[in-house]
Amino acid sequence: LAAVGAGSMLFLMMMVTVISVAGRYFLQADLIPGAYNIVERIIFPLLVFWALPIAHREGMFPRLETLADAQPPRRRAIVAALVTAVEIAVYAVFMWYILRFVWTSIQSNRTMQIGTSFWPLWPILVMMPLAFGLMLLEMGRLLYRDVRRVLGLEAAADEPAFHGSSAV
Repeated sequence: LAAVGAGSMLFLMMMVTVISVAGRYFLQADLIPGAYNIVERIIFPLLVFWALPIAHREGMFPRLETLADAQPPRRRAIVAALVTAVEIAVYAVFMWYILRFVWTSIQSNRTMQIGTSFWPLWPILVMMPLAFGLMLLEMGRLLYRDVRRVLGLEAAADEPAFHGSSAV
């Protein structure tokens, strides 16, 4: 879902820009009135919020893993579980404030000016909690994986899958 959202926003941003520039330079006409506002206030924020879950999943967020990498696998899993639990707590607080902001914006019928007209803002704002919700789901999956590793129910990526002795 996040990949489709981010990818479609990136494609839409490119198309709005190309159409706007082509109209301006070749036809001397503004084919998309308020194109800059559309990109700045709608497409780019949606692109950023939809890209957050992907960036987290791919490990593109800065992480301080030097200390954890030097530890044995079980201790590394404990550190990973604790760090993920703290991340979940921080993002849950962000989610709470985002939900409050979106709800008050919907109730007050918040609008934005695009060109000379005003558009409702709620369709864009609703995407923010959806994107953060996807990120929280991914973090929950990672926490579940790390807790399973701490309990010895799942092997870490750098451990052998089977710990017993083989009688060959």
